[in-house]
Amino acid sequence: MRIADLRHRLRSLGAKPKHEERVLRLWANALPQTHGRRRIEDWLPLELREALSALEAELAALAHVRSAHDGEDGSQRLLVTLADGQTVESVLLPRDGLCVSTQAGCAVGCVFCMTGRDGLIRQLTSGEIVAQVALARQRRAVRKVVFMGMGEPAHNLDAVLEAIDLLGTAGGIGHKQLVFSTVGDARVFERLPQGRVKPALALSLHTTRAELREQLLPRAPRFDPADLVEAGERYARATGYPIQYQWTLIEGVNDGDDEVEAIVSLLQGRYAIMNMIPFNAIEGLGFRRPSDERAAQIMRTLNHRGVLARLRQSAGQDVEAGCGQLRARELGLSRKGIPIRA
Repeated sequence: MRIADLRHRLRSLGAKPKHEERVLRLWANALPQTHGRRRIEDWLPLELREALSALEAELAALAHVRSAHDGEDGSQRLLVTLADGQTVESVLLPRDGLCVSTQAGCAVGCVFCMTGRDGLIRQLTSGEIVAQVALARQRRAVRKVVFMGMGEPAHNLDAVLEAIDLLGTAGGIGHKQLVFSTVGDARVFERLPQGRVKPALALSLHTTRAELREQLLPRAPRFDPADLVEAGERYARATGYPIQYQWTLIEGVNDGDDEVEAIVSLLQGRYAIMNMIPFNAIEGLGFRRPSDERAAQIMRTLNHRGVLARLRQSAGQDVEAGCGQLRARELGLSRKGIPIRA
């Protein structure tokens, strides 16, 4: 279900803009359509009232939680089943955050990520993206949504921007609390500034070397890291939100002193935050997580040299830490007990 189609349907049922926004607001906030002091009989059009129960059931059927896995850090990883049986992952984060998926699978094929191992299965609709927020809000408050789950948001741009528009208006989420994460795509820098809701931007960098980035992100657009940073800087200055650069730390690959020096040259004085995320081990891949001491040393060096850096740990590392691992494990268990090999 596309949100644009849902809006058109509400209007065909006699909804005025205030009625339309009420229905969308209650859905996005996981509240029943009868919620509120004012009786719907007193102000909703008759045709809309008569269709409301069926519409509410249809919205609820967009997605449901297949399994929930609590992490020691306060996170909760959700395996979400969509109406056609496909599954995606959402993660309730500490401090009222939520990570949502935008695709089933992913076409980028980052070599250190489980999600892209089977390629892209299908795009999620804007309704399915917002439905993940509604599901999460049934469990706890959600005041921040990051589009960092399964999939590359830039490859499903229309649907993601439609979901962002709703969440930043009727959904009640602050614009800078909506974080669009991408490996980099020229369309992102063109389209994001045009919306009435302008999200914060997170760019997956992972290395300062163009040739290594092509190896790590084999099907990402061919952005030279320096050019990607320039595009990010323009967006940051235009919106007033610092760019978040994502860097998965992999021992012996991108954790050397040469990379640290190159990061300083690239980001010193930029309106940016570098998020260093130690690699989460995935069985069958030849990559290793750097030691805690090395990761902390890199972060200290960057901060001392004028690059604001934070050491991040993926939420729920004790419950299928890497994005896509929970889905792969569940699917593997359903395939006649054949274990998944990463």
